[in-house]
Amino acid sequence: MATSPSPLVDASAPIAADVARGVTRLLARHDLLAIGEVPLEGGRRVDLMAIDARGQIVIVEIKVSRADLLGDAKWTDYLDHCDRFFWAVPAGFDVAPLMGPAFLPDRCGIIIADRYDASILREAATVALPAPTRKRITLSFARRAARRLIHAQDPESGVFGF
Repeated sequence: MATSPSPLVDASAPIAADVARGVTRLLARHDLLAIGEVPLEGGRRVDLMAIDARGQIVIVEIKVSRADLLGDAKWTDYLDHCDRFFWAVPAGFDVAPLMGPAFLPDRCGIIIADRYDASILREAATVALPAPTRKRITLSFARRAARRLIHAQDPESGVFGF
């Protein structure tokens, strides 16, 4: 007898984690080092944020369902926190909506990913952050990454990695 998943369990979570893993591998090959679930000023949280050797900031928003994509009204807030912005979706995802003007195709890139790898379907345009904003975001990124490392090495340190 088949059972339906609990309404309290997000069935898309494993798929989103797989996409994040593949995207992280792609970014690393391009010398972009990423961390996930990064809070921004104003209370928003991005799925992945990466930084390259020049200090450019990339944000990747992962979508695994059409409803989640079309219902997301907050994503444009992320553009003020990055030099480049990408959507990341699993293989087989209908990317047609991402080609429309509401999703700023001249600005936003598209990455197709699975658990093992990813590829860029459309490159993202670079819109340079103002220097003070870049400094603030870079410092926040570095401190968050360090807190996570300390917490992973010593969970009882009192340093939380969120």
